[in-house]
Amino acid sequence: MTPTVPRFEELAAPSHWRTVEFISDLHLQASEPATVDAWQHYLSTTQADALFILGDLFEVWVGDDALLEPGSFEAQACGALRAAAQRRPVYFMHGNRDFLAGDAFLQHCGITGLHDPTVLVFAGQRYVLSHGDLLCLDDVDYQRFRVLARSSAWQQQFLSLPLDTRRAQARGIRQESEARKQSGAPYADVDHPAAIAWLQAAGAQTLIHGHTHRPAHHALAPGLQRVVLSDWDASALPPRLETLRLSAAGLERVPLGPT
Repeated sequence: MTPTVPRFEELAAPSHWRTVEFISDLHLQASEPATVDAWQHYLSTTQADALFILGDLFEVWVGDDALLEPGSFEAQACGALRAAAQRRPVYFMHGNRDFLAGDAFLQHCGITGLHDPTVLVFAGQRYVLSHGDLLCLDDVDYQRFRVLARSSAWQQQFLSLPLDTRRAQARGIRQESEARKQSGAPYADVDHPAAIAWLQAAGAQTLIHGHTHRPAHHALAPGLQRVVLSDWDASALPPRLETLRLSAAGLERVPLGPT
């Protein structure tokens, strides 16, 4: 696919922010309680001035009406988010698994939605924030589905289905995803020319994203880099639990221990 430069929104960090942290790809679900516990512990203990969640916080989000289901996993998770947002600003960007999280979700949790991509201005530097899926241009089938699934017509049709039906379809998607993981099939990575074009258009030096589950620092061109966030899995050996911390001194990966 031909790389295109999207519209950027901009967020200027208040002068009192000293550190901010980025996480993504936690894929929270009731069947992975150790990761959920680690996430809740992190929310209650982080000292960051602001938290940025760059997509795929949830393994799947089938609609904001799931919050109304008594005792639902979604309602419990949003309770933890709401408590965290009362202590510091929390920003949320859609991923490819939770793109149906809507205004009711944001309002219920007291968090702020972020456009993908967004330029964060912090300590005199500009950082492009993205989930990352838009830049995986070689995954042509996914890019076509993404255009369809982000359309209001598709979303209205899906959300009109009964909640139980949507949950059943989500389970099928998870099973397909797990089967693909077990098969060892390769996933598309970020297209470097497209990433460079984004950075140049935004007047930024660093792209921060998730999605690929391949945490690393990549030098793209002189003075330009992309930094990939880690996914989370508290049950892995060793556990994958990490946040990316930004301060005036720069970026630092901070490993977190399981609870």
